[in-house]
Amino acid sequence: MFKKILIANRGEIAVRIIRACRELGIKTVAVYSAADKNALHAQIADEAVCVGGAQSRESYLNTNAIITACEATGAQAIHPGYGFLSENHEFVRLCKKCKIKWIGPSPEAMEAMGDKANAKQTVVKAGVPVVPGSDGVVISLEEAKKIAKEIGYPIMVKASAGGGGRGIRFVEKEEDLEAAMASSKQDALTFFGNGDVYIEKFVVNPKHIEIQLLADEHGNAIHLGERDCSTQRRNQKLIEESPSPVVNDELRQKIGMAAVKVAKSCGYANAGTIEFLLGEDGNFYFMEMNARIQVEHPVTEMVTGIDLIKAQIRIAAGEKLPWTQDDIKLSGHVIECRINAEDSANNFRPSPGLIKNLHFPGGYGVRIDSAMYHGYTIPPFYDSMIAKVIVHGNDRAEAIQKMRVALSEFILDGDGVCANIDFQLHILKDETFLAGKYDIGYLTRKMAAENL
Repeated sequence: MFKKILIANRGEIAVRIIRACRELGIKTVAVYSAADKNALHAQIADEAVCVGGAQSRESYLNTNAIITACEATGAQAIHPGYGFLSENHEFVRLCKKCKIKWIGPSPEAMEAMGDKANAKQTVVKAGVPVVPGSDGVVISLEEAKKIAKEIGYPIMVKASAGGGGRGIRFVEKEEDLEAAMASSKQDALTFFGNGDVYIEKFVVNPKHIEIQLLADEHGNAIHLGERDCSTQRRNQKLIEESPSPVVNDELRQKIGMAAVKVAKSCGYANAGTIEFLLGEDGNFYFMEMNARIQVEHPVTEMVTGIDLIKAQIRIAAGEKLPWTQDDIKLSGHVIECRINAEDSANNFRPSPGLIKNLHFPGGYGVRIDSAMYHGYTIPPFYDSMIAKVIVHGNDRAEAIQKMRVALSEFILDGDGVCANIDFQLHILKDETFLAGKYDIGYLTRKMAAENL
């Protein structure tokens, strides 16, 4: 087992990883930007190293500074969390060259699955259904027009690298294709440093279902059930839950084993997530693989009782999975709401600032993942998510009611600081959501109908 791990991230996920390391008796090194000098993760780690300026490219994406921090502190491994360098296979190779263990998949598996276009080709060979579209990266506008004409409009232009809903454009007709490709490429370059894009057929009213995987370095792989991530605004997930209201045991087994097949086909090891589109007819299609831990991992942790961060660390240390597929049971129902520093009443404008009054909800079955504290200043340089509220109930109805109570108790006040708490409560009272009949486009339609 490692004696010291460097966490190459910030915010709630860095805090989450530090806590898991502490429970395993592992020392931690935090890296922080100039803007994060007083951040919680930099305060609670055993050691903290400044790696650059406020902008991500100067700090959390500064590979040389992070490697130097690792070597200077004697950290044996790096945990990347999600975002930033978490799916950068070139950085993983650099870590390997410097004899630093990467807590995540190999660069080869990451290259095969982290790049969305490459992943699609790998999945087809594994016999898993995919959404019709380009076979890989689309280079020219002429090629894009040809593919779009073959599969038929509407289509989606997507960034090959990264995730989080970035670099995705919906295209209804050919006249809009050129602008959509240019915009998607620019997003991809800005957020991931890779401007490659690919094309997929737009599936009408699908659900977004993802399967959590764990695989060790000895060839064992299991799935931990599904998460329903269909409540989204502008391709950004807002509410996740498990089990999905529309997935039964038979479908769970079928889609779960398809995900395991994908992982084994590329020699994947560590935690990962396979994302699928589930059509109204019950057919599912591979969408992408996230070769890292995800924001919504607490949903799976609470419904299965398995600590995914500890599992990641143990897998990277060479341990075998202590579970077989038969050991995995889903208990009750779990819902997660992402709390973002944004003003829902003003077109979701980012709302960073000084926190003057903060109260987290609590109670039986309520979990808060956050790096906020009284007197903390939310910086304007990073993602707007500032907390996650996760609740566990005996069934879906109880979980929804518990979440309503928790959000009603959440107090966040400060200089210019707003959060999307009331907006989340509004969704949790909507009849379509309560019936479990929502799809990826549900929230967009709801907002348009209610002028939200």
